Amino acid sequence: MGPIWSSYYGNCHSLLFMVDTSNPTQLSASCVQLLALLSAEQLAEASVLILFNKIDLPCYMTIEEIKSLIRLPDLIACAKQNITTVEISARKGTGLSEVLRWLEDTHRTNG
Repeated sequence: MGPIWSSYYGNCHSLLFMVDTSNPTQLSASCVQLLALLSAEQLAEASVLILFNKIDLPCYMTIEEIKSLIRLPDLIACAKQNITTVEISARKGTGLSEVLRWLEDTHRTNG
């Protein structure tokens, strides 16, 4: 789906990007997709929420290791967008209240 995402950028004020923390082999592909989104001209003003999903599952890397591997501090420092991160478990509902709060705050700001 990544190659056609740019068809949907128009009028986008917020962006939710989900990273599957239980699949470290896909981490580099996720990072490439995120970099493409952050460099898209049409998304320069969008607020970005990166969701680190499946934190309830055992995996080889901690969230800190994942953030380090994708160089999250550098991404946040260099991006034009305001970037927020949340650790979630969609299955258990962990962190979803933070996601809803972010959506409400972002909508209120951009509304």
